[in-house]
Amino acid sequence: MKNILVVTYWSFDSPLITTYTLPYVQIINEQLETGSKIYLVTISPKNKSSRELAEFKEKLSRQNIHVLNYSYQSFGFVMSMRIIHLLANLISVIVKSKIKVIHCWCTPGGAIGYLLSKITGRPLILDSFEPHAESMVESGTWKKNSVANRVLFSLEKKQLLKAKAVIYTTETMPEYVKDTYGIVKENTFVKPACVDLALFDPYSARVHEIENFKADAIVCVYAGKFGDMYLEKEVFDFFVVAARFWGSRFQVLLLTNHTHDEIESYCKLSGFDKSRLVQLYVPHDKVASYMSLATFGICPIKPIPAKKYCTPIKNGEYWAMGLPVVITKNISVDSDIISKEDIGYVLQALNEDEYLKAVQKINSLMSAPGLKEKIRQVAIDTRSFTIAESVYRQIYE
Repeated sequence: MKNILVVTYWSFDSPLITTYTLPYVQIINEQLETGSKIYLVTISPKNKSSRELAEFKEKLSRQNIHVLNYSYQSFGFVMSMRIIHLLANLISVIVKSKIKVIHCWCTPGGAIGYLLSKITGRPLILDSFEPHAESMVESGTWKKNSVANRVLFSLEKKQLLKAKAVIYTTETMPEYVKDTYGIVKENTFVKPACVDLALFDPYSARVHEIENFKADAIVCVYAGKFGDMYLEKEVFDFFVVAARFWGSRFQVLLLTNHTHDEIESYCKLSGFDKSRLVQLYVPHDKVASYMSLATFGICPIKPIPAKKYCTPIKNGEYWAMGLPVVITKNISVDSDIISKEDIGYVLQALNEDEYLKAVQKINSLMSAPGLKEKIRQVAIDTRSFTIAESVYRQIYE
């Protein structure tokens, strides 16, 4: 029996749990001996629905995943006290439930896992390890001298030194780890943000109809949010250039949980006609159906240095649906793949000239024979869950 504690720093209803954690936890579950259990730690705002949490726990318990949910508050004294309570509670769980391994997602979860591993002596595995503290500073979310940045950056180095195995999201991370932390780590693996190729399949996805989308529409889809690590006004400036180029045929599909007022303010700021835009928030298992309406996707991650070592989920989903992508430069290996395979456009700057070049490139790709099949093959080669299965098999065998 090998019971595992999986530690995240995300709310139970976050897309990062749905798309970036649970599929892999289920793969890990398949590697374990009969009778083993997985305990999943989530940290959620206090205002979350107790009914939804109960349903989430019940659903996962049927999959041998037992949810331990704790309340979240912005970094500060109160949250520090809650972290102390959380650690004490989890130490008790580790002892009573005979936890053999602490498996953490990303560096905030890894920080908690490091402390638990140091106290209990249980081996630590870091999953999806990528720059977090540095990216928060580069994006302007944190100040370089802030307590949050100093604490997390210090804990990132400590958890690397402590970890028995580390799973990176890109092949370039060992270089970053050596240059940033002065660590050359052994027993490392690479696992990008994989995609469910059966769910994101352009040939089987049920196409949803949207009333005001024209039959010959050129649709740009974006599945995600604005702000923090993502561009804001620049995206809508791009939409203005696209609308100028394609005229009334150009339309936008936003799959986001932003409020309609927030999206309307972005449209006004850039002068984009909101009537060309449809905004929806749909469950992840319905996203592919709406993506099937699109002509191309956009990945507007801020082109900050740390993002060279991260892997966006949405690109794998776009590629699996056979969609060319407009992306900023130096994002993971994805910008290089898009450029090398000629399956979209990499913005070299954030200005109208580059937006026009991107639009013109997408326009030329639209008539390329076999484009959808070519792009989907990129997803099969670089984002298949078989990559994750191989990594976890090596670790847990």
